[in-house]
Amino acid sequence: MSADRTSPLHDHASLVVYGDDKPGIVAAVAGLLARHGATIIALDQHSDNPEGGAFFQRTVVHVRDLAGAIPALEDDLAATVGGELELHWRLRDLDVPLRVAVLASRSDHCLLDLLWRERRGELPVTIPMVISNHSDVADDVRFFGIPFFHVPSAGKDKSAVEDDMVKLLDGNVDLIVLARYMQILTGSFIDRVGVPIINIHHSFLPAFIGAGPYQKAKDRGVKLVGATAHYVTEDLDEGPIIEQDVIRVSHKDSVGELIRRGADIERQVLSRAVLWHCQDRVIRHDNRTIVF
Repeated sequence: MSADRTSPLHDHASLVVYGDDKPGIVAAVAGLLARHGATIIALDQHSDNPEGGAFFQRTVVHVRDLAGAIPALEDDLAATVGGELELHWRLRDLDVPLRVAVLASRSDHCLLDLLWRERRGELPVTIPMVISNHSDVADDVRFFGIPFFHVPSAGKDKSAVEDDMVKLLDGNVDLIVLARYMQILTGSFIDRVGVPIINIHHSFLPAFIGAGPYQKAKDRGVKLVGATAHYVTEDLDEGPIIEQDVIRVSHKDSVGELIRRGADIERQVLSRAVLWHCQDRVIRHDNRTIVF
């Protein structure tokens, strides 16, 4: 569908609606959009139970002079969708890329993949900064013309480190991506930054925690290695899953080969999760996601 290109879409908006299912939601939303001269380009919807379940819908529309039309659209959505239908909604101009901060440590494969995709226009984002607790990737980041900030870790008390990061992030980003950032974020930090955070985990399902995960996988004789991208919550690696993928391996593969294959999967899974989030394809519901 043309509305799903990663490049900016002039006068295109995404409308996400979700909440308790009830008759008439699709008709009401379509009628509202028609009142404002909007052309529906793409529409996806899902109900997990038409009798007392939850309803989810993502619509991509074209509206001539969208920037000027948004205030009236938002007023009508607030009254009709938020008021009469008692549903949650969000409307976003797809011509405006999201501001994404990347947090990294020493591993560079996910970080550089995101910077490369942003440069090529494969992700509808701008990256205003990279923050790392190590300086190893500084030169690589600056090669892309992106500001690099070294905020070193300091023992178990993370309050000063997180204070420094919040000062950099506050009001400057719409999304934070952990590109193999090897530090645990506190609940206080998550609350203070106030934007979604996406993490990449080096396993199909969280397993082999701690140091040397691929050696542990080799020792267990695993037949699949993979990656999981999920939203960050205060519960470590328990946030809603956005995307996953795997690749087959065998007893013939060395630990180094497992690491190489795992890095490939991590890059792909993380970039897809970031893309889908920035296209407003992901709706969080309880501790799961609906991905259109």
